[in-house]
Amino acid sequence: MFRRVRCTTDHRLQPRRLTVLRQAWGAAASLCIAVAPAAGTTPPAGAAPAPAGVAPAAPFTDFRFEAPGNSRKITVADLPPPFATPSAGNGPSLVPRPPDAWPKAPPGFRVNLYASGLSTPRVIHVAPNGDVFVAESAAGQIRLFRGMEDGKPKFSTVFAGHLNRPYGIAFYPAGPDPRWVYVGDTDAVVRFAYRSGSLKAAGPAERLADLPHGQGHWTRDLAFSQDGKTLFVAVGSGSNVDDPDTHPGETMRANILAFDPDGAHPRVFASGIRNPSGIAVDPRTGTLWCTVNERDGLGDNLVPDYITSVREGGFYGWPWWYIGAHQDPRHEGKHPELRDTTLVPDVLLQPHNASLQMLFYEGSQFPRIYSGDIFAAEHGSWNKAVRAGYEVIRIPRHQTDQASGEYEDFVTGFVLPNGDVWGRPVGVTAAPDGSLLITDDGSNSIWRVSHVEADARSP
Repeated sequence: MFRRVRCTTDHRLQPRRLTVLRQAWGAAASLCIAVAPAAGTTPPAGAAPAPAGVAPAAPFTDFRFEAPGNSRKITVADLPPPFATPSAGNGPSLVPRPPDAWPKAPPGFRVNLYASGLSTPRVIHVAPNGDVFVAESAAGQIRLFRGMEDGKPKFSTVFAGHLNRPYGIAFYPAGPDPRWVYVGDTDAVVRFAYRSGSLKAAGPAERLADLPHGQGHWTRDLAFSQDGKTLFVAVGSGSNVDDPDTHPGETMRANILAFDPDGAHPRVFASGIRNPSGIAVDPRTGTLWCTVNERDGLGDNLVPDYITSVREGGFYGWPWWYIGAHQDPRHEGKHPELRDTTLVPDVLLQPHNASLQMLFYEGSQFPRIYSGDIFAAEHGSWNKAVRAGYEVIRIPRHQTDQASGEYEDFVTGFVLPNGDVWGRPVGVTAAPDGSLLITDDGSNSIWRVSHVEADARSP
């Protein structure tokens, strides 16, 4: 059996291959993806229409006031007390994209439709040779795009199929000639033999390590350390705030796990992270970062989602504490010894934003001020009276390796003025030409954001 590790000096597990029997985790959860309602159906119960009132008190906001270039900074001092507002049930009422609806980018940028008709496009990455790999989670497959002409791919094919809700994608080893494509299924890490330029997996998936799974958060993002010695795997919780001390289904969840590249030597790298739905390694420093979906049920403006550098052995609070020394009232009096060890994340986002994949921008197309900045896809809220998120954000780092806490709206427009939702950003990556590619599982599309001057110079 596995031990849950919390903020200890020795956070390793027994050095053996991670094996978690499926029956111990219960039946697999259903895929948590919103589906557009049929014409004439009513919005979900609890869905609130967009009010025409004043803006929320800064630094909090909602979709009505999200616009490219708007900047915000949430600090610990801004957090309201728990239950300052009721807990809302306001899931997105997903509708087909109207002809006049289009993503909005800052001045100097344009957005074009890169691909459509996909099957729940989620995480997106670019191979060293320039091919674009996308996890189509609902279809259980990895799709490959090649080339680009007039802002669209020249060719598309399925690289690998028969997967179990694939999400994370990683190439190994680093460099121009990786030999493997790693995939994070909801219940396992698998890999496919690969040669640069291959259009199809060379053989069946090799299962390297079983992962805890079952109900709740099913996404499993992947990233390799800069030295190639460690594979990081993000595993979200099975619940909102179940206590792992009394709920065996939370064992080894709400963690970033670490493995050797062959799946051996499993250990906990960082813990208390409710759903680290996106992980990435800063190419300049080698530091691991993650995006996190924090807990619900404490009101509109608690608890902030966040993006942060990840400290090895660090504890980030879930489920007993949050954002430093703030105890969740649903676990009052539990684990007081963790109060002063709970870390405060680098960048606090709007609560309930559902932050997913993140990217360190190293492309050459955007202006120089964007170099090294973080982009992240915000899938959008359900636990907020007036919805928020449904956008791509930018975290400016001002040519440093630090984040000062502010973030900006970068691509918006996925919510209609009446509050209906037509698009939900999930993944973000830089294409070989330096443009930004954004997966959207609301419209089952991929959008491309390019800089106007760079596009004009393209042949």
